[in-house]
Amino acid sequence: MRITQLFILTATSLICLGLLMVFNTTSAEIIELGAPSFYPLLKQVLYIIFGVGVGTIFYRLGYEFFLQRGREIYILSIALLLLVFVPKIGLCINGSHRWINVLGLSLQPSEFMKLGFPIIYLYLLKRVSGKVSFFTFCLFQVILLVPICLILIEPDNGTAFILIVTMILLYFITKIKLRYWLIPTGIAMVALLSAALSMPHVTARITSYLNPEKDILGKGHQAYQAKIAAGCGSFLGRGLGESMQKYHYLPEARSDYIAAIYAEEFGFVGISLLVSLYTILASLGFVIAFRTKDDYAHYLVVTYTFIIAFGAFLNLGIVSGMLPSKGTNLPFFSLGGSSFLSNLFMVAIILSIHKSTVLKEKKVRRRVE
Repeated sequence: MRITQLFILTATSLICLGLLMVFNTTSAEIIELGAPSFYPLLKQVLYIIFGVGVGTIFYRLGYEFFLQRGREIYILSIALLLLVFVPKIGLCINGSHRWINVLGLSLQPSEFMKLGFPIIYLYLLKRVSGKVSFFTFCLFQVILLVPICLILIEPDNGTAFILIVTMILLYFITKIKLRYWLIPTGIAMVALLSAALSMPHVTARITSYLNPEKDILGKGHQAYQAKIAAGCGSFLGRGLGESMQKYHYLPEARSDYIAAIYAEEFGFVGISLLVSLYTILASLGFVIAFRTKDDYAHYLVVTYTFIIAFGAFLNLGIVSGMLPSKGTNLPFFSLGGSSFLSNLFMVAIILSIHKSTVLKEKKVRRRVE
């Protein structure tokens, strides 16, 4: 089977499992409230259709189209991140300004920043032909920290953390001199960590992470119930549709903590399958990255593959209790339009790079023949 087909098959398998669990986790609403549980499923299907349609356009445009428009992408990203604070356009939910209202649908600009962030950086790198002086690096740092700071103000600490790690990865793989970024980035991370620790909701999450039983009816409730769900799954699980935690015992069961319900119903075997699918997807992404001869295409595929795999690692780590809660969706699996679309667009660009690589290899073979 070709890499493209296997990559699409793996991503599709994750999407189908996710759709099954979205419907499954909302089925309790029929029993308890008499509400139609097909609405979240229908919403997710619409996001998939829209994402595949736009992703196909991205695939045909090719990665070079986006790399040439890094400036426009940066301006658009900053504008969207500022719109979340504009009354009647931005939505404030649970004290956070993370969403904007678009035709009755809520979109989260910070999620799309994961898509645009590597493109912006590579655009800047290309402008200086890959030759980065200390002054140029400082300028890069300022430009890249602006969206991160806006995301922290929302606040969306989970996405900000992912972008900071992504920025460090980009510095490393593009071979920026360590003396330029290691100490400044370390200082910036300490400063951001100090700022985050001064926020009450962050300290509350850390406290509930270390000992969820101390605040079992508050911040520690989700983590505690997720452990119960996963533990009840045992080796083979309770069976499809047999979860008890989805009956409003576990909040956000169809988004951030959907893997806990999956673990309860499919057990260790099911979670092993899920982890295997993400491992295969990441491995294929890195294979595509190392096959391409274009440095910038290589950087882009490595970064996008890392973002998807790292997102899966964070979510599963949170659900299992290994990591403190950060509000991170499980890629292709959780209910959530913005995150889902962002990941689909990354896949489209990765596949466009692979297509470009294959075409170039065929041209080389024809010349040799």
